Amino acid sequence: MPKPPKAAPRRTASVKANRARRRHLLLLLRLAVQQEKAERAERHAALDRRPRGGEPRTRRASRR
Repeated sequence: MPKPPKAAPRRTASVKANRARRRHLLLLLRLAVQQEKAERAERHAALDRRPRGGEPRTRRASRR
């Protein structure tokens, strides 16, 4: 036998405030992750442009 539908809990002021707070914190978290990824990508892009330190690599390793 199917279950009867249940009413959703009331939307009280505290529930609204908690949801708004959670949304705000998740937004801040997303922005922080975005910034971190951008910085990381920037650092990795800078690695390729720098010349290799030490002796130049004359012999290539075998591709086998």
